[in-house]
Amino acid sequence: MFNSLSDRLTATFKNLRGKGRLSEADVDATIREIRRALLDADVALPVVRAFTGRIRERALSEEVSGALNPGQQVVKIVNDELVGILGGQTRRLNFAKRPPTVIMLAGLQGAGKTTLAGKLAHWLKSEGHRPMLVAADLQRPNAVNQLQIVGERAGAVVYAPEPGNGVGDPIQVATNSIEVAKSKLHDVVIVDTAGRLGIDEELMQQAADIRSAVNPDEVLFVIDAMIGQDAVKTAEAFLDGVDFTGVVLSKLDGDSRGGAALSVAEVTGKPIMFASTGESMKDFEQFHPDRMADRILDMGDIMTLIEQAEKNFDEKETEKLKKKVESGEDFDLNDFLTQMAGLKKMGSMKKMLGMMPGMSQYKEQLANFDEREVDRVEAIVRSMTPQERSNPKILNGSRRARIAKGAGTTVTAVNQLMERFTQAQKMMRSMTRGGGMPGMPGGGGMPQMPGMGGMPGVAGGKKKKPAGKKKGRKGGQSGNPAKRAQEAQALADKKAGKTQDPVGSAFGGVDLGKDEEFDPANLPKGFGGIFPGGKK
Repeated sequence: MFNSLSDRLTATFKNLRGKGRLSEADVDATIREIRRALLDADVALPVVRAFTGRIRERALSEEVSGALNPGQQVVKIVNDELVGILGGQTRRLNFAKRPPTVIMLAGLQGAGKTTLAGKLAHWLKSEGHRPMLVAADLQRPNAVNQLQIVGERAGAVVYAPEPGNGVGDPIQVATNSIEVAKSKLHDVVIVDTAGRLGIDEELMQQAADIRSAVNPDEVLFVIDAMIGQDAVKTAEAFLDGVDFTGVVLSKLDGDSRGGAALSVAEVTGKPIMFASTGESMKDFEQFHPDRMADRILDMGDIMTLIEQAEKNFDEKETEKLKKKVESGEDFDLNDFLTQMAGLKKMGSMKKMLGMMPGMSQYKEQLANFDEREVDRVEAIVRSMTPQERSNPKILNGSRRARIAKGAGTTVTAVNQLMERFTQAQKMMRSMTRGGGMPGMPGGGGMPQMPGMGGMPGVAGGKKKKPAGKKKGRKGGQSGNPAKRAQEAQALADKKAGKTQDPVGSAFGGVDLGKDEEFDPANLPKGFGGIFPGGKK
């Protein structure tokens, strides 16, 4: 959703790198680019003016002029202000002291309310609640039938006493649903109301009447994240007509510019509480303004990844694997299968990889990532015998041919998987020994993700050179003149009692302790291929 905005902002901040002091002209140029990026993303003009005005005021203040690194300080200011316009703090659902908690959904027709009702029910079930869906949209053709199908997919009970299609009283249905929920011990009631094609006074009044009748604990305004500039006008109309308590963004996985997300919370003063990020029932998450701001600025979303892992990985299996690795035993293909199962439960691999910091530079590889490759890898492993999975070293040519035939693939694919698995084993050993970060020099290398062939820095990303005799170095010196000079300087520093920053040394001589932002583009080209675009 925010790819274009993220790219524009990241490119803008690159111009600030390495500047010891920012002039007013530098700040104005940066603000101008930020303003253009936001307008291109369909953010409402009043929001853009207020946002850039606050950034300019802070960027010209003493907090930047006195900062050790003004460029990084401006990025921090933009991050803070993004968090602000997205709602500030995470807003959670208010549950009733005496169940059931009543949640009413309102919004335009086509915004995705009915599907979102099912996703919300599925999410509440995962949180330990017993939700009931209420079919109070009796105007739209087949709306009741759609909610029943969605409820079945979500594993939630649907209360639908009326057939819909213009038949029945939605206010009476919503009112009766509360008593039904109490009698059947449902602690949450989700009321799906009729949408409207525009600002329809009659249907808006109907929504207001339902609100008065059931007195909901939460009224969630569902808005299509791809709606653009109309988001503000629509949100203001619903705020006046229904007085919603929170916003839910649907279709946040779309390819539009996403201005609605950056406009609604600022204009209405109501927080964004949830976001729908795909078609599956699992593609629904609580909205965290700080994490979304980090995603927009290409800083990743590690916290969401950790939370998803904690939910989907078996704690006992994880502890068992940890003890196994710590005891010195090798990570085997049975462990690999367990980890694969946990990853599949977490959802889309492409989405998870996109949450890693700095992944915008791998857009092409992510776009070409084939989710089905994970299933192909699993098929290969499951075609092995238990003995082969426990001891992969016994996999000779005939065994690999049999495995390939059983998995419906080629021997080459089996060989490639085993190469990646060997890399994963080395990584696990290196982590156990504390031999550095995997993928960094001396850290054991980074195993290739299935389907990510050609991604720089991962196994299989580059062709291996044919093995040959290594040329001996005279007197233990490097054959590279630049490296010889570096070694000589290191020796001189050692004699003089100076110590070199080991982290900076690992990053090609970049001193990360200095007051400058680390730029992967400054790394030598031979740095394992992890960072593309380095110096030749």
